[in-house]
Parts: sequence; structure tokens; C-alpha cells
Amino acid sequence: MSKQQIDISELACERDERELFSAVSCCLQPGDVLQVAGPNGAGKTSLLRILAGLMPASGGDIRFAGESVLSGRGREHWRRNLLYIGHAPAVKGALSAEENLSWLCALTQPVTREAIWQALQQVGLRGFEDVPCRQLSAGQQRRVALARLYLPGAPVWILDEPFTALDQAGVQALEQHVMAFAAGGGTVVLTTHHSLAHVPGVRRLELGRAS
Repeated sequence: MSKQQIDISELACERDERELFSAVSCCLQPGDVLQVAGPNGAGKTSLLRILAGLMPASGGDIRFAGESVLSGRGREHWRRNLLYIGHAPAVKGALSAEENLSWLCALTQPVTREAIWQALQQVGLRGFEDVPCRQLSAGQQRRVALARLYLPGAPVWILDEPFTALDQAGVQALEQHVMAFAAGGGTVVLTTHHSLAHVPGVRRLELGRAS
């Protein structure tokens, strides 16, 4: 078994006493890119939040390297090995781009100022590192969040609608970066309304319609 293999077995989710999905199972190896698809209300974001440890599952299990991530030691090991970026930018408006990234990385793996500047360069925000994020556009705030993908860290990415608010050039750059990350042995689970036709080898996990 790979040290980074992810096994999702019979996962189920209920919200407000309504079942969103059940019996979701799949196995992910290093290098896999999995797109979670389905209609609105099918539970795509809920599935990602369960994977990220932000909400409980109502059934089933998630195992990373053979160990359950839903409780105990396995949960902490899993959290140290994943990067979750939600649908909202989740940046603090009063902090600068550099301060936001420094604070977020300090929670898991501190990085140097030079690494942060390089990451901001990659998303087209070099020169904006000292600007309070409340002064940035929605697209720029999104790119501050996505700059975390260009910093050293977790081998597993969980991304909820990462292409939101990006222009065409930003979308293409992120596609290429996802491909490079997977080619280097990273694992990506994402939701997106954007077509991933240009990303080779993408797997799809279809969630059914909510009842």
C-alpha cells in the first residue's frame, strides 16, 4: 500500500435530517486528480468538507496510508498532509497578502518570506504583498488564497471551486499547476463547474441528485 493512498469507503452524509449522499467509495493513489461532480444540492462541498475534517460523516470511513482519519492519531496525521481551500477566499481583509499567507502557513508548516514572495509572483500579485486584502478585487483575493498552492507543503490538495473569479490566463495557469503537482506525485480532489478537458487523466466521482 502506498504511504499516500486514500481509501474512501461507504461514506455517507446527512444535513438537516436529509441524506445528501451515501455509499460513496473510491481509492486514490499519488498522482490522481479526482473531480467530484453532480447537480447542486448533491453534497459536493459537504464531501470535500468531510474529507478536510471540517464536518462529520454520518457513515463510512476515510483511511490515509491504512489509518482512519476520522478520529485519533490518524486525524492529526491526515491534517498535516492536506491543504484545503474552500469556495470562499478565507483571507482576512485587515491583513496584507503576505501576512495572510504567513499566518495560514504557520498553522502547519511555516515558510520564508522569500517563498511567499515567489508564490505571489506565480499568481501575478508580486508588488501587492503589503496591500491589505480588503483593498484587493475578488479575483485578487482568490489568487492570494491560491498562492498557498505554490508554497511547499502538503501532498494532498482538496479544492472547492478553485477556478472561481479567475480570468482565462489564471485558469490556464492553475490547470497547468494542478497537472504538474499530480505529475510529481501529489493527489488532488476538487469540485469545479469549469471543464477540465485540458487536464489529462482526471477521474470523476458523480454524486446523485439529492432526494
